[in-house]
Amino acid sequence: MYYYGFYHSPLGRLTVASDEECIIGLGIEGQRFYMDVLQGHRCEEKETGAIILAKAWLDRYFDGKKPEISGLPIRFIGSDFRVEVWKMLTEIPYGKVVTYGELAEKVAENRGVKFMSAQAVGGAVGRNPVSIIVPCHRVVGANGSLTGYSGGLDAKMKLLELEGATPVRII
Repeated sequence: MYYYGFYHSPLGRLTVASDEECIIGLGIEGQRFYMDVLQGHRCEEKETGAIILAKAWLDRYFDGKKPEISGLPIRFIGSDFRVEVWKMLTEIPYGKVVTYGELAEKVAENRGVKFMSAQAVGGAVGRNPVSIIVPCHRVVGANGSLTGYSGGLDAKMKLLELEGATPVRII
């Protein structure tokens, strides 16, 4: 059984999802792939401990307090490749950005291969089930351009501005 609750943020209404113990999803209402993690599962609106922790984290985040991800119980549900990329997203520091290419290089290094497609990594980043907390908004294009965000480029820009990490340009 999966559970969900709602959070009202400066970006609009967010949905936070959990299983019995961990956060499994966080989505901006209307975003691409919105709460795909819940599809095909029995779900109930209920404030689990994990959802309460996520909401408290979001309060701190939107208040500009730079909360840590490390204390949150997060369970990624996806392919090994996607989970690998999502875990890398958790390592991007608050207020910093990395490029899809830089992430691809890191995946290649971790896997002991010479090359990994930035597009493949971008596909995984775009399917991040735990938006905002797992900071896929901190990933930008090769020249620092603001590209791709399932919650929309306006939301990505607001999140980066909140963190003081403005990309070079919007494409």
